Amino acid sequence: MSAVLPSSSSSSSSTDAAWRELHEAATVPYKKGGSFAWHFARGKLGRDPVFRGLLERGLIDAAHRRVVDIGCGQGLFASLLASMSRMQAHGRWPSSWKPTPPAADYTGIELMPKDVARAEASIGHLQPAPRLLCADMCSVPLPECDLVVILDVLHYVGIDAQDGVLRRVHDALRRGGNANARLLLRVGDASSKRGFAISQWVDRTVTRIRGHKVSPTWGRPLSDWVAALQRLDFRVQSIPMSKGTPFANVLLVADLEHRA
Repeated sequence: MSAVLPSSSSSSSSTDAAWRELHEAATVPYKKGGSFAWHFARGKLGRDPVFRGLLERGLIDAAHRRVVDIGCGQGLFASLLASMSRMQAHGRWPSSWKPTPPAADYTGIELMPKDVARAEASIGHLQPAPRLLCADMCSVPLPECDLVVILDVLHYVGIDAQDGVLRRVHDALRRGGNANARLLLRVGDASSKRGFAISQWVDRTVTRIRGHKVSPTWGRPLSDWVAALQRLDFRVQSIPMSKGTPFANVLLVADLEHRA
């Protein structure tokens, strides 16, 4: 007798339920950080397609234990990693999702003291304890790591500084020695003029709401981003990552090439 495979609708229903559980578990700690921290976390995780996209595409591997999150904000990615770990430990992880680190060693780097304070108040209790650094990504020493995450951050510094951050990320991943070392970099594609302009306007608005000074930004066409990574011996895959939004965001999955 042939096996009965689950239908695509039942599989979708299962992952939808799992995502709702993750959303709740990852955002509820932010009630400790105050009303703004909680509402921002729920809105960001609920409306930004990148977080669920990382899971459904299997872009976070169980071997990616040492994680560096550059421009971490209030540490939402750390809370999400911890929630994913608990779900797997309790056997509630969808079979279609790749296992993620059972206990991530997380370092978050954030320039804005207000965001670091919200992170410490909200997720400082997590185990293993996240390291939250209030520091400039252009100069802070990066630890050896397996995975670096940079979401919508590099455009805040000039082109030369962007290249400098990418070189230091490359070196930190290389020192980490993981054959599956990876950078997950989301950027705006400046060649998509309307989408890029909208994303920049929204970015400036959200920056003001979060109580931060609005700074100039520097964008690049997608082809320039890819070329910059390839010069550093990254193998690059680009994935549109603005579904359901009017933006021109692209996720670059950059795997470190290991040369003999």
